[in-house]
Amino acid sequence: MKIVKTVLVVAALSILGAVSSSSVRADEYNKKTVMTFSQPIEIPGQILPAGTYTFKLLDSLSDRHIVQVFNADGSQLITTVLAINDYRLHPTGRTVVKFVERPGDQPEALKAWFYPGDNFGQEFVYPKPRAIQLALAEKEPIPALQAETSDLNTAQIVAVTPEEKEVPVTEAIQTTAPVAETTTPAPAPAVETAELPKTASTVPLIALLGLASLGLALAVKRLA
Repeated sequence: MKIVKTVLVVAALSILGAVSSSSVRADEYNKKTVMTFSQPIEIPGQILPAGTYTFKLLDSLSDRHIVQVFNADGSQLITTVLAINDYRLHPTGRTVVKFVERPGDQPEALKAWFYPGDNFGQEFVYPKPRAIQLALAEKEPIPALQAETSDLNTAQIVAVTPEEKEVPVTEAIQTTAPVAETTTPAPAPAVETAELPKTASTVPLIALLGLASLGLALAVKRLA
């Protein structure tokens, strides 16, 4: 089983590697992270031998997630790959990487990389034929390049499912921050207003007032 230097957590069909501070150095601005792998790993397009590598985000004008992979001291660019947002519910204070576990002696494929403290990471986009294979192994959608291209700023990204279907990325992968649920206040109870029947009449009231006036007049006459 592959590890990133010292620590591993196995979850379902992926490996969640929590990298110790002794094997990782990171910079906030471009997420620059130096990681050491004890065995070969797969990244989009190639296999990296066991060793130390520097990962960082390229400052892209297209606002795309473009990851550059360098050698240990960052003096030589090895490859540039495309990634998408991958949100998580519980950020940690350390670098975390995820792998797609592979059978036998095959190198495990690097799936995602999370910078310390971030609630989002970089999920790597694989060529479509390879993404289909990884989706079958992972039993969940994998982001893929819709077609071979060297222009990562305009490349079309889709997601492929274990059923080998092509779906929009936003339908299969959480690429935006989850929206907090809001509670709708209960409607105020209705107030019933009592009304007199429309057939009610003022005649009895007039008659009563007339009798009262007549009694008052008789009383005044008797006193006079």
